[in-house]
Amino acid sequence: MKHARATDLMTENRRQWHRLFGIGLTDLFADSGWRVELEKELALTSQLLDVVIIERQQTAIPTRSIQLPDGLQGLRAHNLLTYKSRHEALDAWALDELIGHYVNYRKLNATPAVATEGDAADASGSRLPPETDFQLYAVATRHPKGLCRRADCRPTGLDGVFDLRWGLHDIRLIVLGNIAKHRRNAPWELFSADIERVRHGARHYQGYRPEAERLLYELYLRYKLEIPDMPYTMADFMRESLEHIMDDMTDDQRQAFLERMSPEERLRGLPPEERLRGLPPEERLRGLPPEERLRGLPPEERLRGLLPEERLRGLSAEELRRLKDLLRQQEG
Repeated sequence: MKHARATDLMTENRRQWHRLFGIGLTDLFADSGWRVELEKELALTSQLLDVVIIERQQTAIPTRSIQLPDGLQGLRAHNLLTYKSRHEALDAWALDELIGHYVNYRKLNATPAVATEGDAADASGSRLPPETDFQLYAVATRHPKGLCRRADCRPTGLDGVFDLRWGLHDIRLIVLGNIAKHRRNAPWELFSADIERVRHGARHYQGYRPEAERLLYELYLRYKLEIPDMPYTMADFMRESLEHIMDDMTDDQRQAFLERMSPEERLRGLPPEERLRGLPPEERLRGLPPEERLRGLPPEERLRGLLPEERLRGLSAEELRRLKDLLRQQEG
């Protein structure tokens, strides 16, 4: 029973890594010429493809261009990705599964029209999209040394990017742990097993939607859960990444982002002088009881600017008598 529960927890942990990876790519391609689908269902029984990057129809006008991370250049109409986190090895079975997903996905996109001579067709005779519309990707956190010894794994000239021949298919292999340390590769570095690379990625990650902040938050929690003594605080992680996210937001996006945060979250990490900057004195003191307003001030500061009668106001007759006696002693 305990073994089954541990297995379930491990499976769920891996699934969470895959979902976060897909969310990162969703943000990267926001408002671009491609859309991203996660955990694409490919069969009546659950067979989920990690990520699909699909070229948008020409009727959807992209609102921005993208500086793609290494390995994603040359995207096609349909780009199928399998992803292996730091807990998983990219092996032969993973590539076999990717090919199977490709076959099923291509069938799902067949058109009802009857295939003519020269067209690829499925068993029912429906026309399949051309093979040139598809690109397969294997994204692995760790370098699959065993797999590359068995397969034709050719360097592309980009660090961590290879072209891998598997059967009759070419697969683009992207090894996140070996990718070039560059700001364009920040979306990849966030999923590296090297905490310094993660830190570099967080420092240069440029989110395109307010939801990107949530992705970074979830990633930090997952790293902290798995690496409890990680020498990198939440404040470091969020500060370095959010600086770039906020810089790239429009005024409306920035305002919407701030409105979703509680007052405590907006002020978290700011020193007292930063929290009070810009507030007039009466606003700073509003709501404080008199004893809190005066706390820390020496007697002469508390009385400065008051007229003599205001200084004496509230004293009892006995206190006034003792004050007069004190003054006589000082004069004598």
